[in-house]
Amino acid sequence: MFNQYLHEQYIKQMTSFTISGNIVDIPNRIIRSGTIHISGSSIDKIAQTGEEDPTLPYVLPGFVDSHVHVESSMMVPSEFARLAVVHGMVATISDPHEIANVCGIEGVEFMIENGKQVPFKFYFGAPSCVPATLFETAGACIDAQQIDNLLARPEIKYLSEMMNFPGVLFHDPEVMQKITAAQRHGKPIDGHAPGLRGEAATKYIRGGQKEGPVVISTDHECFTAEEALDKLQHGMKILIREGSAAKNFEALIPLLHDYPDQIMFCSDDKHPDSLVENHLNIICKRAVTKGIDVFKVLQAACINPVQHYRLEVGLLRPADAADFILVKDLKNFEVLSTYINGKKVAENGQTLISSVPVTPINQFQCEPTNAKVLAFHEDELVKSEDGKTIPVIEALEGQLITNKLDIPLDQFAIEEGIVQSNTQKDWLYMVVVNRYHTAPIAKCFVKNFGLKQGAIASSVAHDSHNIIAVGVDLVSLERAINLIIEAKGGVSSVVPSALTDEWEEVIVPLPVAGLMSDRDGYEVAESYGAADRLAKKTGSPLAAPFMTLSFMALLVIPFLKLSDKGLTVCDEKGIRKL
Repeated sequence: MFNQYLHEQYIKQMTSFTISGNIVDIPNRIIRSGTIHISGSSIDKIAQTGEEDPTLPYVLPGFVDSHVHVESSMMVPSEFARLAVVHGMVATISDPHEIANVCGIEGVEFMIENGKQVPFKFYFGAPSCVPATLFETAGACIDAQQIDNLLARPEIKYLSEMMNFPGVLFHDPEVMQKITAAQRHGKPIDGHAPGLRGEAATKYIRGGQKEGPVVISTDHECFTAEEALDKLQHGMKILIREGSAAKNFEALIPLLHDYPDQIMFCSDDKHPDSLVENHLNIICKRAVTKGIDVFKVLQAACINPVQHYRLEVGLLRPADAADFILVKDLKNFEVLSTYINGKKVAENGQTLISSVPVTPINQFQCEPTNAKVLAFHEDELVKSEDGKTIPVIEALEGQLITNKLDIPLDQFAIEEGIVQSNTQKDWLYMVVVNRYHTAPIAKCFVKNFGLKQGAIASSVAHDSHNIIAVGVDLVSLERAINLIIEAKGGVSSVVPSALTDEWEEVIVPLPVAGLMSDRDGYEVAESYGAADRLAKKTGSPLAAPFMTLSFMALLVIPFLKLSDKGLTVCDEKGIRKL
């Protein structure tokens, strides 16, 4: 015991150092110059020596993403961490819902174990909705007993977003067992109730009861200030989301003025090229530019997630873990260095975390398809009761929600019983192919992807992650989908040559569950950027066409979506087939 004590003291002495700068005390709203003394992995003491000095860097707690699906970065957790620390991230509240829908408990285990291999603080949740709905084919099912087992683990900090809001409102037994399990383990429950307001929202927040304490405590799906305010006033905490596709910052950021204790920042889904550029640091910059008090901004970015989820993340206090960042100023939040448990993990825009080996896990049993099978036969499309119109999904820039357009069938060209796409009116083919077993292909038309030629496809298709594709013609659809099948998962963009039989194409293989790469994160970002550029070269005006594509199968978000089982409607009445 004595020798062990001497060894620990020796290690602390060898790793002791000091950091000087403007120390940002967020809770007390004070900035003073001083020195932080670090011993081993924790802060020994903080000595404030003078007034704020703008020539010195600013030292503050690290940023914490309060809700993110790491899988959407197309990187495994260890690679995600390598990029995230460059932007001052020290921890994430990570929902492994995506890989769980493909690989079940094995997928959750993969995320936990891979994340442990790097100096970054990943905090995972127990995925509450696997599968997300009964109207799609997923690769796994996680029941209430398995949720209970997960919640007993110290690595699992919360019950992930409860997307089945009708199950809460109408007391579905399985849903209620999962909520009860989280309460029994004393762990928070994340919400997911887009558009829900009034009595329905109140009942959802209270776990299906008309009265009582807050049970479901957060929501990251508010797309109007009115909706968010309604939920805030009923005791919920609101996550302001600014991801690669869904962006609610502009609508919700004014609420931070009056509700600094109930607001957090999150990305939800961040694609690889976006993660290379920034993370929560850009949200902080934009919020301060909007005139939000800097202490309120930093409370949302650094303090509130740690306190809400009871994380082992330091908040720049004596005896805390030495998790902090140095930034050049409190306007642009240019990150100079990032420390986690007293170890420097990023400096001057460069990661100091090394890559680790990855052994992929997957579920992918899917045969190649062809243009004949993909053809949109008139007699197989969903039509209105009088048979004169067909539903078209209208995708919306920067939103997960969609609209339903009823387009007269006679406005489409029909050749030999096959309904044709129309690039002038932007009515394009969209299909979902079951990746888990052979099944009929689901088909519909979609508007606002804007492609003038070719096709894009992806095995990242929330929430069950079947293959989803949008294209101008059936041959291009075939090509884009078969590239995904050959790679056992990925994203692809293809454009046919006007002069030869060759293709201009990009495929980003995602062998880990068809969601993530096993390669270096910066290489993944570069490959994804090439696919994104090719999609935009074909005419897409969307800021993130692949991210938008991935949400066209997200049935738990209003209004009209396409799963491998067909068109589905989501509204205040619940989820149902069209």
